[in-house]
Amino acid sequence: MLQFEELKLELEGLKPEIDDLADALGLKSIMSEIEQLEHRAAEPGFWDDMEKSQKILQRTSNLKTKVEEFEKLKASYDDTMTLIELGNEEEDLSLLDEAKAELEEVKKNLEKQRLKTLLTGEYDKNNAILTFHAGSGGTEAQDWAQMLYRMYTRWAAAHDFKVKEIDYLDGDEAGLKSAVLLIEGENAYGYLKSEAGVHRLVRVSPFDSAGRRHTSFSSLEVMPEIDDDIKIDIAPEDIKMDVYRASGAGGQKVNKTSSAVRLTHIPTGIVVASQVERSQYQNRDVAMKMLMSKLMEIKEREHLEKIEDIKGVQKEITWGSQIRSYVFMPYTLVKDHRTGFETGNINAVMDGDIDGFINAYLKAASQGELEKN
Repeated sequence: MLQFEELKLELEGLKPEIDDLADALGLKSIMSEIEQLEHRAAEPGFWDDMEKSQKILQRTSNLKTKVEEFEKLKASYDDTMTLIELGNEEEDLSLLDEAKAELEEVKKNLEKQRLKTLLTGEYDKNNAILTFHAGSGGTEAQDWAQMLYRMYTRWAAAHDFKVKEIDYLDGDEAGLKSAVLLIEGENAYGYLKSEAGVHRLVRVSPFDSAGRRHTSFSSLEVMPEIDDDIKIDIAPEDIKMDVYRASGAGGQKVNKTSSAVRLTHIPTGIVVASQVERSQYQNRDVAMKMLMSKLMEIKEREHLEKIEDIKGVQKEITWGSQIRSYVFMPYTLVKDHRTGFETGNINAVMDGDIDGFINAYLKAASQGELEKN
């Protein structure tokens, strides 16, 4: 039947792409590495260094997941082909919708795995540290910062990433002034690095009794969490430490002692803070890790040879360089100004459906097609 023949041709057209994906993923080298890691895990004394052994097991698990995902894609391809051929032989149109759905699932899965091959940066596989800053504009901007905070936590939950709140400073009346999240999971930084920049909101403000339209801005910094085995030397005299009492949304996380820590890197002016751990010592460790991640991210982005070459950081958010606009009024539209990708389903976006923007950025970046701000 013509309908099934068309589906079969479309599915067969995906076969070369699936074969190419195996090469792009490096499945042969992955299998070899899994074998080597499993051999190490079987050696005597493997558990003597618990931290090192855990990293090896995690690496093995991540590699096996890649292999399993590819095998599932191939199995899905074969099952879909069988379904199409069965429908065609039996001339059973009742199978047509199911065949179409299965074909779409194969295409979706193929695209998802192909995007992972674009994550080739040195730190793409790492966890991500997200820092939110409300722009000028008081309550309206602080509410917008909290909306973004919610959007990214929803995205992380949908992708089975763990979310850990590191720091949170309440807004004056609503929202937040600043916050820091740690998103834990493989490739978290690779996906979220595209989200760094200024985000612009246009809406009728719920805080304006006159019902006027407002434009607000908030910025998002995205850093890779640096592994413990990467050593960065920071002179003690270059660090200023302040301690204060923790604060948190709804008063749930408030610590009655001055255990929260704020570190300032004097040469660059970078400020980081942590308040979620129980002790001042633990919060200082977390803040130092954040500071090292930030310095490493700047060093890589500015193509510097060493940390000492960092001259300073921009202290103010430059509103003219927004990466994305979210318009609630007079129409609904979310548009990325770098890739041109847009959607009118703003409610889905605010609920964390931002994969379209991330995917468009990764594709454009790999092809050198990003628009310059």
